[in-house]
Amino acid sequence: MTTVVTANCEGCRYTDCVTVCPVECFHYDDEMLYIDPEVCIDCNACISECPVEAIYEVDDLPDDLTQWIAINAQRAPALPVCSVKMDALAGAEEKKKALGF
Repeated sequence: MTTVVTANCEGCRYTDCVTVCPVECFHYDDEMLYIDPEVCIDCNACISECPVEAIYEVDDLPDDLTQWIAINAQRAPALPVCSVKMDALAGAEEKKKALGF
């Protein structure tokens, strides 16, 4: 299996997760991060690092978020790799509070 980034990352793009990733499986666009399932080694180190609980092990993914498996697989390979911590997006703290974190 692999891990997958979901909607909670949209508009936040916290990158705490990439700092613990032993491989370069994270990719980014202007809105969020994605995980390349072909590169992810399923170590799960990133899951607990996400401040908005956007990352799940596929086996633990809620049914209403399963579309994110395909989204990550499609988007990640075409986007730049994120291997260092970047600033969160403007408005990330507000979204984090709105999500209850």
